[in-house]
Amino acid sequence: MRIAATFDKNTGEVFQHFGRTETFRLYTIENGKVTDKRDVSAAETGGHAALAPFLQEQGVEALIAGGIGGGARAALASCGIALYPGVSGNADKAAEALASGTLVYDENATCHHHEGEHECNHHEHGGNCHHTC
Repeated sequence: MRIAATFDKNTGEVFQHFGRTETFRLYTIENGKVTDKRDVSAAETGGHAALAPFLQEQGVEALIAGGIGGGARAALASCGIALYPGVSGNADKAAEALASGTLVYDENATCHHHEGEHECNHHEHGGNCHHTC
């Protein structure tokens, strides 16, 4: 099985805005364990609309992500890619957890943008929100 995670190359963490993901980390899962990983650039895909088909072309069957909007959810579903949203922290550990069946995620995590304001329903935030949704 091949899974992907939105990936922040600077921190090694799950990137928190699917539509702005520049790098995906791809994992090969066999017998409940990660057996291979590699990074692929999505910087030249053309943005939101092209990311789901790009992942499908990479053979991805499941995606680990942070914040993700309704359009992206629909695009992933139409490409047959299972979604595990609302994940934060180390991407490699998240992939290992998904492989072993212990990944904690928030099925209802979404991100919305309204007139430049940032709203995410999967966390509380004040003036210094650490997410990039």
